[in-house]
Amino acid sequence: MIIDTHLHLIDKSALSYPWLGGVPALDRDFLYSAYAAEAKRVGIAASLHMEVDVEAGQIERETSEIARLSREPGSLLRGAIAACRPEDDGFAAYLERQEANAFVRGFRRVLHVVADDLSEQPLFRENIRRLSGTRFTFDLCVLPHQIPKAMALADLAPDVRFVLDHCGVPDIKGRAEHPWREHMTEIAQRPNVTAKISGVIAYAEEDWTLASIRPYVEHTIAAFGWDRIVWGSDWPVCTLGGNLSTWVAATHALIEGCSLDERTKLLSGNARRIWNLA
Repeated sequence: MIIDTHLHLIDKSALSYPWLGGVPALDRDFLYSAYAAEAKRVGIAASLHMEVDVEAGQIERETSEIARLSREPGSLLRGAIAACRPEDDGFAAYLERQEANAFVRGFRRVLHVVADDLSEQPLFRENIRRLSGTRFTFDLCVLPHQIPKAMALADLAPDVRFVLDHCGVPDIKGRAEHPWREHMTEIAQRPNVTAKISGVIAYAEEDWTLASIRPYVEHTIAAFGWDRIVWGSDWPVCTLGGNLSTWVAATHALIEGCSLDERTKLLSGNARRIWNLA
């Protein structure tokens, strides 16, 4: 079975997504029903919703909408990685509210869409430290040149479990491996960081092949080891490079020669442990 740790749902009738105007291919509804129909065919048995950078005033509303979908019969949804704003004064109160909401499993603040120094601000760092001792993970979504800033956060809060999204967002289309490769090796030395093998086909050339994405996936796995990797679809962003079924098939092909234990850790076992999923 597969646990998808990185599902985005877009419902423009319910929520506002300011950034979508700049990505015409994604500027439409991507609803749970469409995802579930394909996901169940390819062996996905459970999913975590990943925040979609809604308008800041709608962050908690987004989580409520996803929780509502999770209560429908047969739903794959098991929890949410919610949006947050660690740079804001209201973060502590927000965190307290989420601690009472068992559906929320972690948080994310996309860092490659804001100023590079945002994560270095004292309030941001103080609020990241507040996650210490909680059940919450914090997803790091950064570009390769920003990975050192992700390392700084991991060092700042060694008791917080961080998850590095999308293999560190390598520039596969440009066939660039440096400094991405060196940075991935270095951040993997932090035991509190897990890497997410997710959606890399969205960053590849239009006519990508298994050979063109393999070096990025294999280096990520080699750097982090089988106990610190999880799998995610990054649907619907993955549709920029194919579709959900294509990415699942590519994943299976990439790990074909690995042991059953290794494949299980990547596809479901580590996610069960990290987010306490049944």
